[in-house]
Amino acid sequence: MSNFIDKCLVGEAILDDIDDYIEEWHNTNPGIPLHQFLGMSRSEYSLWVAEPCALPFILKAHRQNRDVSEVLNEEQHSNQLIKSKKFITS
Repeated sequence: MSNFIDKCLVGEAILDDIDDYIEEWHNTNPGIPLHQFLGMSRSEYSLWVAEPCALPFILKAHRQNRDVSEVLNEEQHSNQLIKSKKFITS
């Protein structure tokens, strides 16, 4: 069975489609937890629920076969470098 994350990775779904997948899960009662139906780990799902803006980073982690915490740490580091460079050049 293909899930939301898998379909995003191959271009058959976009991030905005997640609500449709959640609705499908509610309507079909597939017998698996929602995070699994979406293709996320429990920790990824918890992160997404707390911070919906993390969804692109979750997808990037899957694309790169990495833990989402690594992707987020890199992103935070990159943003800090950009901010410090702007401060220096301002």
